[in-house]
Formats: sequence, C-alpha cells, structure tokens
Amino acid sequence: MKLQEMLEKSVWGRNLSSAELARVTAECRERSVAAGQAMVRMGEPAEHWMGLISGFGKMSIYSPGGRETTLLGVAPGGWFGEGTLIKRGHWQYDGVAMRDSRLALMPRETFEWLRNTSLPFNHYLQGLMNARMGCFIAQLSNARLLDSTERVARSLAALFNPELYPQPGPFLDLRQSEVGQLAGVSRQRANAALQKLEAVGLIAVRRRGIEVLDLQGLRDFSSPAQRPASATITTPALAS
Repeated sequence: MKLQEMLEKSVWGRNLSSAELARVTAECRERSVAAGQAMVRMGEPAEHWMGLISGFGKMSIYSPGGRETTLLGVAPGGWFGEGTLIKRGHWQYDGVAMRDSRLALMPRETFEWLRNTSLPFNHYLQGLMNARMGCFIAQLSNARLLDSTERVARSLAALFNPELYPQPGPFLDLRQSEVGQLAGVSRQRANAALQKLEAVGLIAVRRRGIEVLDLQGLRDFSSPAQRPASATITTPALAS
C-alpha cells in the first residue's frame, strides 16, 4: 500500500473534504524503519502523528535495570502519538519496529490544522483515544485477573480492535517471544498458551506466525480450571 492510499482509506481520511485530503497528502511523508530499529525514542519531542503503513511495531518502556514491558502493539492501519502531540510533549515510550516497517508521518502543524478546522477529524480522535484508554484498562485488568493463556488470547484479540487497527487480516506475523511480550508473559508460557489455544481450534500456529480462526472465541476464552465455576471476569472493550 502506498502512502496516499493509506491516507485515503484511513477512517479519518475518508471523512475529509477533497481539499483537506489534498493538503494532508501533500504535507505527509513516508519513512522506512528496519526491524529492530526505533520508530520513536523516549524523551524526544513528538513532531509527527504516525501511522503504520506496513510491518509491525511495539511501544515499550524499560526499568533502570533494563527490564522491558510492552505497552501495546501497532498493526498496519493503526495511528499513534495523538495524545503526546496534543500535549506538545515528549515521547514517554520507545517505539520499535518488530518487522521492516513503513511509517506515515503527519507533521504537527498539519495535525493541529485538522484539529482546528475539521469536526469529523476531532470526532475520530475522540473515538481513537477512548478506544486506546479502553485497551489500557483491559490490559490492567487482564494482568491482575487472568492466567497466562487467557492473557495471550486477549492480547491476540486486541490486535483486531477495529477502532485501533481498521485493516486487520486473519494472519498475525508474530513470533512466540513477541506474543509473550505483548501479553506480559514469558516465552515459555506464551508457547504453552498458543498450544492450548490451537488445541481448542481458536488459532493455527504457522511457521511464520499465527492464523486467527475464531476471533470471538479468543475474546471470550476462559480457562475453567483456573477459577471457580461461579466466577465470571469481564474486561472492558472501551472506556465509558
């Protein structure tokens, strides 16, 4: 997919006037990032709103001792950094390309112009930020209440949130260690979880990634042996 095509097909891009879209297309640019390289660096000023044209990325933070925790994954079609831009702040995390990736970069000035002139764009941002807040609330709930297999299931399902990633496909180009990072579990636990999810027909583990066979099943998956039969745990999809 080319940069212009991504802009035109984005949820917010489809709601712009032809003149607005023409200006955005003229002012946005594309950047390629090799696997393992930084998309953004913690502490640097945010100068662009970013969308992932292709590839896969993650947002992570590190402890002083070097321990890493992944905040979220970024799949093709997803945009990020709007909150930091609105605050005119610095990146609070490291963004790393997990695959060779192509980024769409919208300059801060263009982003602010859209915020000041386009009501549909503001409605989109409101929905996007609400969805992202819901995602973080769900992550917190999952980490405190669910076992490792349930956390892996929810983490895979989260990559199909239509408000965050509007162009999903059934195949996820993820390795077992990367699934563990997204779910906050070890590689060994991620491997065991994937085997369990495959055994019940929710996914198929392929040589180069994971094919999702039953998305709703991943969202609803529960490990009955891990809790009393009467216990029911739900995690929010969106912040209210």
